[in-house]
Amino acid sequence: MLSAEPQHGIAMYGEPELPPDFVSLPYANPDAPKGGGITVGEVGSFDSLNPHILKGTVPWQLRFLTYESLMGRSYDEPFTLYGLLAESIEVAEDRSWAEFTLREEAEFSDGTPVTIEDVMWSYETLGTQGHPRYLGTWAQVESMEQTGPRSVRFTFSTDNRELALLIGMRPILKKAQWADEDFTQSGLDTIPIATAPYTITDFEPGRYVELTRNPDYWGKDLPFIKGQANLDTIRMEFYADAQVLFEAFKAGQITSIRETNAEKWATQYDFPAVQSGEIVKSEIPHKRPTGITGFVMNTRRPAFSDWRVRDAMIHAFNFEFINGTMTGGRQPRITSYFSNSLLGMDHGPATGKVETLLRPHADSLVPGALEGYSLPVGDGSARNRAGLRKAMARMEEAGYTVENGVMTTPEGKPLSFEILLPQGNAEAASIIDIYVQALDRMGIDAQVSLVDPAQYNQRTNAFDFDMTYYTRGLSLSPGNEQKLYWGSAAAESEGSLNWMGVQSPAIDAMIDAILTSESREGFVAATKALDRALTAGRYVIPIYQWTESRIAHDANLHYPDRLPIYGDFINFHPDVWWYEE
Repeated sequence: MLSAEPQHGIAMYGEPELPPDFVSLPYANPDAPKGGGITVGEVGSFDSLNPHILKGTVPWQLRFLTYESLMGRSYDEPFTLYGLLAESIEVAEDRSWAEFTLREEAEFSDGTPVTIEDVMWSYETLGTQGHPRYLGTWAQVESMEQTGPRSVRFTFSTDNRELALLIGMRPILKKAQWADEDFTQSGLDTIPIATAPYTITDFEPGRYVELTRNPDYWGKDLPFIKGQANLDTIRMEFYADAQVLFEAFKAGQITSIRETNAEKWATQYDFPAVQSGEIVKSEIPHKRPTGITGFVMNTRRPAFSDWRVRDAMIHAFNFEFINGTMTGGRQPRITSYFSNSLLGMDHGPATGKVETLLRPHADSLVPGALEGYSLPVGDGSARNRAGLRKAMARMEEAGYTVENGVMTTPEGKPLSFEILLPQGNAEAASIIDIYVQALDRMGIDAQVSLVDPAQYNQRTNAFDFDMTYYTRGLSLSPGNEQKLYWGSAAAESEGSLNWMGVQSPAIDAMIDAILTSESREGFVAATKALDRALTAGRYVIPIYQWTESRIAHDANLHYPDRLPIYGDFINFHPDVWWYEE
């Protein structure tokens, strides 16, 4: 059996950048004062405090702020983990297994020690009863065994170099807390006992959740934690829609807000608190991929199973006019899933290793994947005549005709579909209002349904939609999560993130190539190839990209000058913020 010595960290490729005796993460301020708090706003509601199961709507922050894993991620490296609950990790040279040794001092918020029994129970429970995002990794674990008083080893059943990292990122729960509880049905009755710096201390269903820093937190002196968990309280307030949230911010009811609309940032953030300096406008850049944000088409539906219809929908979407109307033309468009990074596809013909990877799948690839594909560019006019002409031509190629002003399917039925949107997303609703007018000119009956967050979650989990708003963030180190996003096995798995329902041998093969790459060069080529297959597949109508985060916040809230490569991590996770008047 091939093995190596226990290490303080692990990187996907190469070695961790930080040495074993590092003082703090490079983007954390180890001298930051403790105290104060932050109040953030969220659109929607919640009916559960358990972020680890499919059932219920949960404040998304709880998954990250109230639980810890064996290893913690550095957001200044593409994919590197350092010991958190675990003091060390040891892996086989071929990464066929990974072994973790718990820190002796690790304990839950109630003061009880974290044991290997808790760890093993957490992995098995999450892997068999938890949210679908946990199931894929667990399915690739051949065995889990205790190897010492504080050690556990996972042996993997597949050749997947990322598993040694992924297995270290599962949240650790207290087994005894769930002895008399149904883990799959928990809602608001069970306040989680976990190991993280913050615990839930107050909440009102659907209205707010307040987290308080535990003064007896076991890991406060760990180098990985130094400069993190500085705020005494983190409070999440929930609002019916984005405009109500914005007014609450202007009134001082929340102290930090992220603005995604460049036009609004430029024109509506000039209220008195900004002018007086009580509120600061911060622009935080990042170097991660754009990911994909836009309107996804459900290929499980007959119309959208045809790439020509999807292509027509993209040509009919008048991005240049919409961008000018919504953001004053300030917001550039997403051009591919991994754009804004070296992992993004090149828009000419595939060459080199990328072509070598894709060529065996030429028969199943959508046109453009090998030849080269780029999104259509309109002239910015409201009518978008050229785009609509191209869209109509594509529909005709797919066998559709217009009869008495009505787009008719090859079966002779009027083409109609539903665009599902969550209540509170006013920007998406405004974009769709413009889009529906274009579809109407094509003779297509598109009905917009606005539903409450709970119903929206239920319907998207069950893939019960034709077209809907869609966003997936991507990292500089894509891996196993890609199977959940667009792998064939996830297409019919309720609760998966493969909303478009894509089942493509080429995409599956590119994901496998990413997971088995043993060199950085091979990994980059595989990701570029995946990006081509996804983008040319025309599954999503992309909208804006955000290469920086725009955050308006209380002037007493600060973040470090040194930004990680995932710069907007500082916005989404207030771990490294501090309060100082």
